[in-house]
Amino acid sequence: MNSASPQTHRTVALVGASGSGKTTLAEALLHRAGAIPRTGSVEQGNTVCDHEPEEIARHTSLGLSLAHLDWTGPDGTAYTVTLADTPGHPDFVGAVDAALSVADVALIAVSAVDGVVAGTRSAWDAAEAAGVPRVVVVTQEDKARADFRGALAQLRSEFGEHLWALELPIGEEAAFRAIADVLSEEAHVYDGDGTHHDEPLPPEAEAEEHAMHVEVTEDIVSHDDAQLEAYLEGEEPSAAELERTFAREVAEGEAVPVLVCSGASGTGVDRVADLVCELTPAATERDGRILVGEGSGGSELKVAPKEDGDTLVHVFRTVADPFVGQVSMLKVLSGTLRTGDKLRNATTGADERIHGLFRLRGAEHVTAGTLAAGEVGAVAKLTGSPSGSLLWTRSSGTARPAAMPPRPPVYAVALEPASQSDDEKLPVALARLTAEDPTLVVDRAGEYTVLRGLGDTHVAVAVERLARVFGVHVETAPAPVAFRETIAGSASVEGKLKKQSGGHGQFAVVQLNVSPLPPGEGFEFVDSVTGGAVPRQYISAVEKGARDALASGGPQGHPVVDVRVELTDGKSHSVDSSDMAFRTAASIGVKAALAEAGTVLLEPVSSVTVTVPNDLQGAVLTDLSGRRGRVSATEAASDGRARVVAHVPEAELTRYVLDLRSITAGQAELTITPDHYAKAPSAARA
Repeated sequence: MNSASPQTHRTVALVGASGSGKTTLAEALLHRAGAIPRTGSVEQGNTVCDHEPEEIARHTSLGLSLAHLDWTGPDGTAYTVTLADTPGHPDFVGAVDAALSVADVALIAVSAVDGVVAGTRSAWDAAEAAGVPRVVVVTQEDKARADFRGALAQLRSEFGEHLWALELPIGEEAAFRAIADVLSEEAHVYDGDGTHHDEPLPPEAEAEEHAMHVEVTEDIVSHDDAQLEAYLEGEEPSAAELERTFAREVAEGEAVPVLVCSGASGTGVDRVADLVCELTPAATERDGRILVGEGSGGSELKVAPKEDGDTLVHVFRTVADPFVGQVSMLKVLSGTLRTGDKLRNATTGADERIHGLFRLRGAEHVTAGTLAAGEVGAVAKLTGSPSGSLLWTRSSGTARPAAMPPRPPVYAVALEPASQSDDEKLPVALARLTAEDPTLVVDRAGEYTVLRGLGDTHVAVAVERLARVFGVHVETAPAPVAFRETIAGSASVEGKLKKQSGGHGQFAVVQLNVSPLPPGEGFEFVDSVTGGAVPRQYISAVEKGARDALASGGPQGHPVVDVRVELTDGKSHSVDSSDMAFRTAASIGVKAALAEAGTVLLEPVSSVTVTVPNDLQGAVLTDLSGRRGRVSATEAASDGRARVVAHVPEAELTRYVLDLRSITAGQAELTITPDHYAKAPSAARA
């Protein structure tokens, strides 16, 4: 398939709460466009976008899925559209961020039955943070208890009066078969095949529709001086003229159209496609943004989407496929990408070759010879380019995509390999898993491998993918709390090593003063030796031995921190002393000091920030108090909600994200970051 003009390309991120009908709408759009012969259903597990086994089993989207379609507008304009279907579950918000990082528009799905829920707010905020124009579509209008007008009132109350309904349903629930077009003041009446024909508005809909038409028209013409002047003189702009002006407002974020449809029956689906294409900016009308330079900073650079520019490609998501290998979803920010191109990864430094370009339609690969600036596609086997990479034609320099919102992990499990073979393969599999999904984090806690994510479902799906895709089987257990110890008082000790077994022996004696440091100071080594009692070449070995002893654990079995070790004196032998002898002697001495002075158990304490509706602040504060939390601040967030900041022991946070969602019905936002260590209560256990 040849690349279409990027002037008519749209990448549409389908976002919204879980259960709002995003995947069903994607299925209906694909069918209406002729891309698929029949529609599947989420319940039957045969939709284009929910094609992974984990999604089919759970009947919900868990990852980012792309679906390409061709669309012809009412005026004959041919568009290419890439739908980016995203999960509504909060554990998988990383996929939403990835989709929005390349989207030309965010299509926010809101159920006519459920209205505005926590996931709606999250989707709205994510699109706003990404700077992407928004269109709201009220879905499931054919279901029992559907209430478009109630949903519209909620939307305007929650997000502002600049949300304008361009369509009104004529009939609701099972009677939903027609739509009143607010701009043209016509009724689109739908036939059984998803097509529509136009009729005059029925009398019962005229008054409401006309009132809405006047209100929307007055807002639109107020943004165009020529239209406003003509309107005030009694000249009514045509629907096409109103759409052109309204499109400028949408692109600038000054207006958000609200549409209505049913993905299940097909009513209104074609109008969703028409209006998304007509009212939103093309891929070539929005500059990309990258960060150029070394380190965590870098200077921001805008990239104009020119077909004749240098080739620059954003790999925004990778997925490991057990049959094809790694599939990299990408957007061409500049230039034209062709099969056979050789590019350099500006983020990792790896050299990559484009083996074969294609567009994705769920699991289907649709061959594409080229991709022009602004277009989205995919390629297989880019082994050195994880999610969040930039590929370009330059032979040097570093760059990366503009930063996405930080999503620090809030839930963790320890992984226990099922066999020796699994243990050996686990590190590589985890590296590939985290290359796909940067919101997964792997670290070590003592002898345990710990997998951290955004919730229990996030981690559970990752473990399932470890087995299915990478062939690595693990059991999970609660992540261990990373306790530490510190010395309870000061101790002066001798560390001595004296061994003779023929030939060179081992001899070293050190005199040490070991004492506590203030919390958070870590480790301090002081050399107070005079007169060469310990030769200079062995001083660094003494320090290493002290560090060895602290890292290997104190009397309670945990690494020791906040300790000062002072070397005051010692003895050496001209033949039998060595670096290893003094390192061992120092380790013996420090362990003796810890045993003599005793240690205090320390527990990790995290900084917890919860943003929640004001009426739920009290419940959050009560729950934090029950977790030994110390609230340091309560303040008003910029959106009118409350923000609570507290310090909470890590041992109390094992299931906090799950409990918080239960307490707040999913309306809270949570961040957890390690902060400091504090003395643990006597009841604490490792």
